[in-house]
Amino acid sequence: MSAKGRITLVHLYPREMSIYGDLGNTRCLAARIRRHGYECIVHDHHPGMPWPEQAHLFMGGGGQDSGQSRVQDDLAVNADRLRGLAADGVPMVMICGMYQMFGHAFITHDGVELPGLGILDVTTRGQSTRMIGGIVLDTDFGPVVGFENHSGATVLGSGQAPFGRVVVGHGNNGTDGTEGARTHNVIGSYLHGPILPANPAVADALIAAAVEVATGRPFEPEPLDDSLAEQARTRQIARLHKTA
Repeated sequence: MSAKGRITLVHLYPREMSIYGDLGNTRCLAARIRRHGYECIVHDHHPGMPWPEQAHLFMGGGGQDSGQSRVQDDLAVNADRLRGLAADGVPMVMICGMYQMFGHAFITHDGVELPGLGILDVTTRGQSTRMIGGIVLDTDFGPVVGFENHSGATVLGSGQAPFGRVVVGHGNNGTDGTEGARTHNVIGSYLHGPILPANPAVADALIAAAVEVATGRPFEPEPLDDSLAEQARTRQIARLHKTA
C-alpha cells in the first residue's frame, strides 16, 4: 500500500450504464489518484454481485432506458447502503442515466415510472426530443465543458442545488438554466465528454473527498501538468460561445 493511502473506486454497472464513453471518467480518476501518490483499486459492480468491503468513491454512467431497467433491482437492494454512504460524505459522480436514477424517479417516454434512490432531489421525465450539443457551465469548480445528449427533462426540487448554471447549451431541461445537481459530495450531471478528463478540477475535488473518507487525513496532491486539458477547455468554450 502507498504510504499516502489506498482508495477503492467503485464503477456502478459498467456494462449496462457506460455506453457513452463514461468509462473514461473511471480511468481518469484511477490515473489521477495514482499520479497523486495514492494506491487505487477499481471495483466494477454488476447487478447481483457482492458489495465491495470498502468503497471510497463511486462513478456511474449513461445508458438507454433498457439499461436503467436492468439495474433497477440491484439499485433497490443497495439503496439504503448508497444513501448512507452519500450522507456520510462519500463522493459520487453520476452521469446521465445514473444521475436520473439517483433522483426520485425517472418516468419514461411511455409513462413507465422507474423509482430512484432519492439521494438527489430531482425528478426526470422522458421527452420526444433530445437535447444534444456542446455545453459550458459556470460551477463552483470554475468553467466546466462537456457534451450533452439526453431526452430526459430533469426538474430540481425547491431546495436542490444544481451542479452548475448553463452558459451555453440546454442543461437539465432546456428552460430553467440549471445543469445537474449536487448534494453533499454527490454530483449528478448530463455531461459526457467524458466530463472528468476535460475538467480536472472536478476530478480532483472528488479525489480529495475520497482521500478524507479513506484515510481520515486531508488530500495531499502532487503537482500535475493539466495544461493540455486547460487548452482544450479554453478552446471549446471560445468555440461554443462563437456558435451560440
